[in-house]
Amino acid sequence: MVAMDTGLRQLSQVLETADSKLRQGQSAGGRAWPTGFDPLDSYLSGGVRSGELVLVGGPQGFGKTMWVLQALRNMVAEGHQGVYFSYEHDEYTVLERLIALEAGLLYGPEAVGMRRIRAALEATDGQGEVDLADRLADTAGGREALQMVRSYSPRLFFARSNGATSDVREIAERTEEIIRQTGELPVVVVDYLQKVPVPDGPDAEEERITLVAEGLKDLALRLQIPIVAIVAAEREGLVSGKRLRVNMLRGSSALAYEPDVILLMNDKYDVVARHHLVFDVGNAERFRSWAVMTIEKNRSGLDKIDLEFQKHFEQGRFDTKGRVVSEQLVDERVFVE
Repeated sequence: MVAMDTGLRQLSQVLETADSKLRQGQSAGGRAWPTGFDPLDSYLSGGVRSGELVLVGGPQGFGKTMWVLQALRNMVAEGHQGVYFSYEHDEYTVLERLIALEAGLLYGPEAVGMRRIRAALEATDGQGEVDLADRLADTAGGREALQMVRSYSPRLFFARSNGATSDVREIAERTEEIIRQTGELPVVVVDYLQKVPVPDGPDAEEERITLVAEGLKDLALRLQIPIVAIVAAEREGLVSGKRLRVNMLRGSSALAYEPDVILLMNDKYDVVARHHLVFDVGNAERFRSWAVMTIEKNRSGLDKIDLEFQKHFEQGRFDTKGRVVSEQLVDERVFVE
């Protein structure tokens, strides 16, 4: 069982504990959970870290949930525990996305898609008394993907949440239950932060968001776990052709202060400078297939770093082998077709 130490300690005790851990070959510092996305993990000092609140923002429908699910998948596939608090999707939608992701990793563009996987899950193919593996037997990568999902499924917990009762206290209680069951510290994903309720809280949304962000940060510190929360944008941040910035997030003042890491996603075509399109019109189509992930804030390392990852949305995933953006980026696109 993992001890949760919240007591008062002298610095001398901290030093003694650090020395004791080091002599036993253990880490005396923070712990990192690699997301599996290169080179993001390098800039995050190994990945999302214990005691940290990480926010992931992006335009509506751009793939925030897709990216976070893939990062969570990468962590549990490597042996970590994880829990996904979903205020938006049911567990079968998550399962469908994970199977499609695995199939895409195995078979590339020819892999079975989410529509076919959904039909198998909903038993709309007319086959009775046939399990999911057999329903996917005639698809490219379906059975193999399902087998991969099964291999890490005991380490991935799904917590169906709702905007009326699933507050920070409930997130804490369910997370602590996982720690008691497994004896391990899980990475926690919240999808999404602005949906977490504050019972009997203030009417003003900004004040409620502040309380939720503070509560999640306190929970991360108390349990020494990473908490990754998806965040929604204000209306201004949903306009096509404009680069999403921290001040465009709902409750931006609290969201700029509380988290340790802020990752913002944008479509590369929307944020690349005009001259990259003018002198090579073929770039326009190529840029549409890349997402820019900017490390806007990073208390453990460098920030204001623009990385890019290729999108494979038909398979519900991103290419994990990213790179630093070489082109100039801007805050508002000048349309060149």
